[in-house]
Amino acid sequence: MDQLIQYFNTIPSAHRALILAGGITFFWLMEGAIPLVKFKYNKWKHAFINIFFTITTILVNFSFALLIVKASDWSVANGFGILQLTTLPNWVMLVGGLLLLDLVGAYFIHFIEHKIKWMWKFHMVHHADTHVDTTTANRHHPGESVFRAVFTLLGVVICGAPMWLVMMYQSMSVVLTQFNHANMRIPLWLDTALSWIIVSPNMHKVHHHYMRPQTDSNYGNIFSIWDRLFGTFNYTPVEQLRYGLDVLNDSTDENLGFQLKIPFDGSIKTDR
Repeated sequence: MDQLIQYFNTIPSAHRALILAGGITFFWLMEGAIPLVKFKYNKWKHAFINIFFTITTILVNFSFALLIVKASDWSVANGFGILQLTTLPNWVMLVGGLLLLDLVGAYFIHFIEHKIKWMWKFHMVHHADTHVDTTTANRHHPGESVFRAVFTLLGVVICGAPMWLVMMYQSMSVVLTQFNHANMRIPLWLDTALSWIIVSPNMHKVHHHYMRPQTDSNYGNIFSIWDRLFGTFNYTPVEQLRYGLDVLNDSTDENLGFQLKIPFDGSIKTDR
């Protein structure tokens, strides 16, 4: 346990980049071997816009990195935050911290984005993808990336998370969001079993259905417990799903200029 903490406390930037690139590469290959949906699309062309948004997400996160480090160090030094209320065994801090960071820094902001119209218009870019695959995981408008970075910062302070825990959570988040967006078929029994603990591929695909109520469900990032606890879990067979949004023309999903302007285009109506 101490070695794990030490590793994530000093994880090199190269290792974090390898986790991101390695995850995309692995699930990209799995999509080719066992696809869930046999999309008739140019996979490389589709990946271009999503990789563009992945790069903007990295740049936004990088700009917040120092603030997050300072917030974590301050919380630990001043005993501020839920995890700092009492001395906890490392394994309790690990499990409890991952759950709390997922709740505050991921589930809450995702839920809010679906409820506040102007925030939803930024989040629409993520839902606009009509060919959901592993590259969709980081398809976020730069404005949404800022929202999520702010809530990550809030999550660190509210939880009182030490930096090793933040790094571990973010590393897990990268891999598991690539996993649950991946266009790959796994046995139904396995997907169902996984969905009791983590957000499985079939569970998250429901969230990418083109209309409500499925769109407004399954907000979880890593853990499925929050959707089950707050009543936002939805099970719809993947065969009944269609990706995209009912208020957008499917042909615009790979138009980068159009996607960047969605939050500011008053002619684009929403159902919020």
